[in-house]
Amino acid sequence: MTSLQKGIIYGLLLCAAVLTLYPILYTVSASFMTSGEAATSPPKLLPSSLYLGNYAEVTDLLPIGRFIGNSFLISTAIMLGQLLTASMAAYAFSFLRFAGRSLLFGLFLSTMMIPWEVTVIPNYLTVKSWDWLDSYKALIVPFLASAFGVFLLRQFFLQLPRELFEAARIDGCGHIRIFLRIVLPLSKPALVTLGVYSFLNHWNMYLWPLLVTNGEEMRTVQIGISMLQFEEMTSWNLVLAGVVLVLLPSLLLLVLGLKQLVRGMTAGAVKG
Repeated sequence: MTSLQKGIIYGLLLCAAVLTLYPILYTVSASFMTSGEAATSPPKLLPSSLYLGNYAEVTDLLPIGRFIGNSFLISTAIMLGQLLTASMAAYAFSFLRFAGRSLLFGLFLSTMMIPWEVTVIPNYLTVKSWDWLDSYKALIVPFLASAFGVFLLRQFFLQLPRELFEAARIDGCGHIRIFLRIVLPLSKPALVTLGVYSFLNHWNMYLWPLLVTNGEEMRTVQIGISMLQFEEMTSWNLVLAGVVLVLLPSLLLLVLGLKQLVRGMTAGAVKG
């Protein structure tokens, strides 16, 4: 590949990166603008100074700390629940021999083709009949199992060397000890991948928390940010300041788990 070709490729990649990062960079920039600067047309790209009043006003208008705490608690509980249920189910589908295993796994995966919106009404009626509305149970329990998580971990488990399990069985290890001492430690990349994916996915939930919560004390960050938009007038600098506060935890988690996330997603992609 010639230097010219490399330059063209790097130039195209740079343009794609700028286009991808522009919304985030503009959000951060606008969050430091005053109301007058944010309302100018055409919009300014950079603030004249780092105005921190937007963040102070957001915290005064909304209990943003409560919203972030709710989202963090809900996302963490769902993440831990999915790691537990998916890892145990994936181990069963990978290493246990029982009648109809392939058929059951195929039926299990077929649930991934059902749009989540189809299950909203049945789930809502169920949690309402159990008197779970406006509670953490309604926000957490319906998402504790994930067909995608089982599929991801099963594919990773199948890549583990069989010799380890044979040696462990010779030493007298049962399924529980093999699962805890061998499978889970060796599957850290896949577990981190599922954990990051699950946390970010449920951190950004909007429709379900909107349906099952009524009180402000149970609202999540996504619902809280929408409360900054008023019918009379919307101050976009305030909205974007709130968006920045919401993005910080998810961006931090993504940065910390990026290496393991890439390793987990590419595991098993190359054989031989």
